[in-house]
Order: sequence, then structure tokens, then C-alpha cells
Amino acid sequence: MANQTFLLFLLNFLDAVFTIYWVRNGFASEGNHLMASLLDMGDMPFLLVKIAVGATAAIVLWRWSDFKLARYGLGLALTIYVGLMGIHFVTGLSAFGYISGAMVNDFAVWSSRVFC
Repeated sequence: MANQTFLLFLLNFLDAVFTIYWVRNGFASEGNHLMASLLDMGDMPFLLVKIAVGATAAIVLWRWSDFKLARYGLGLALTIYVGLMGIHFVTGLSAFGYISGAMVNDFAVWSSRVFC
């Protein structure tokens, strides 16, 4: 379970770094209003809070890993972060011109139908 909690923390960190890059370069916006407010204050407040939240979640899940709920929670969190990495990947492909804006819009419509 230690490897999975480290992976969760790593994915959380990568999400923060990619988000800062995409937002600062005008390719995306932060969807979480609280985190967007922190990003408006600067990269460091955003990064510190994001890392603190990720570290807290990873520590709590690792500490209580003998509980079934913690194992399910970790699996769910990893699934969500892998999905977020997919979104970052598509954003990167779009930002660097490998896919068109129309394709990104089609992906957004498809994902909103699947996940909403």
C-alpha cells in the first residue's frame, strides 16, 4: 500500500505542476474555484496547498491502510488522478498543436456525458 500512496502523492504533485503550466500559458483554467483563487495569489500558495492536501490524503490512507474503506478510497483517488493525467495529456496535445480545437470540444462533450 505504500507504493500506491506514494503514487497518489506523485500524481497530485504532477497535477499541480501541469495545472500551473497550462494556466500560466493560457491553455487551460483551474476548475476548482478555491484552487483558482490560490493560483491567482501566485504559484507558490497554490503549490503549497496542493502538496499539503495531497500529502495529508496519502498519509491518512497509508496510516489506516488496514481498513477496507481506506483501500477503496485509495483506489478511487488513484482512478481520479489517472483520469486527470489523461486530461493533462489531451491538453498538452492540443497546446502543442497535435489535435484540433474541434477534437478537444468533442472530447469535452463526450466526457461530460460520461461523467455527469
